[in-house]
Amino acid sequence: MIEIKNVSKTFPSADGNVDALKDVTLSIPDGDIFGIIGMSGAGKSTLVRCINMLERPSSGTVEIDGCDLSTLSEDALRKVRREISMIFQGFHLLMQRTCLKNVCFPLELAGIKGPQARKRALELLDLVGLKEKANAYPAQLSGGQQQRVAIARALATDPKVLLCDEATSALDPTTTNSILELIRSINQRLGITVIIITHQMSVVEQVCKHVAILDNGTVAEQGEVTAVFAHPKSPAARRLVFPEASDGLLPALSGRRCIRVLFKGAQATEKPLIARMALEKGIAASIAYASTKSIGDRAYGSMLLTLDDSEEVVRTAIDFLTQTPDVAAQEVDFHV
Repeated sequence: MIEIKNVSKTFPSADGNVDALKDVTLSIPDGDIFGIIGMSGAGKSTLVRCINMLERPSSGTVEIDGCDLSTLSEDALRKVRREISMIFQGFHLLMQRTCLKNVCFPLELAGIKGPQARKRALELLDLVGLKEKANAYPAQLSGGQQQRVAIARALATDPKVLLCDEATSALDPTTTNSILELIRSINQRLGITVIIITHQMSVVEQVCKHVAILDNGTVAEQGEVTAVFAHPKSPAARRLVFPEASDGLLPALSGRRCIRVLFKGAQATEKPLIARMALEKGIAASIAYASTKSIGDRAYGSMLLTLDDSEEVVRTAIDFLTQTPDVAAQEVDFHV
């Protein structure tokens, strides 16, 4: 369990102090995939650096399995950091080393050398699907392949926690999808707690179980992903859930029944889902907002539907929509 308790972080500047984090409190269960999302400047990267103490909080504590990291000596903190690995947007691979030697590097720092390090590195490259690239250099790889090598390197010390700081922001949608599926697979197979820092709601929707929304250094909202995104209560959450919606959309929908539909890799069909609902169930839904994309034959994104003010219609619509694999639907409550 990771317990972030009342963490604040203040940076001095020429114009006075800047409060990057203000009294942040979060609990992250073991084995979870936890998303921390917010716009630029919300404090996401500062928070993730406080988790591994690359930035020491100005106040508050970060506890992992009951151990307050701020009380540790530098030597003890270095040992703990071996159990907290990190991957970045920019990959941070050593360009003069092969993929194999990149993955061996943290093992060498831990005192594991020779055949044992090589064997472990090859196992990890195989885990991320790049064993055949062991002797290639990073410059010979695509961005997605480089990130896979970075993930393999991050796993070399058998960490309990994997921090992902905008790890897919530099990748195209198809590659982003494959990296997120890899992270999900690693979480399931190895039981590693994953914390994903991102500004992309689609990333959180696709892979995270829980989410915290940061806004101006504070936690605006937190909880299960489906609950937070289906019932966005704070202005920050609403901006993320409906990023392209006009300011007048939410008030205009007040008093109407609305369903938010999430497409999490649903198989595309010849007949659109909403059209099938109209034909098969006689439910005519208006699309108030949509942000979807297709990757191969899979659909990702979200859609906001408005329906007649009828409990039976809403329930029938939700039941119909959720019969499709990888589609979630829930009524949206816009009242704070």
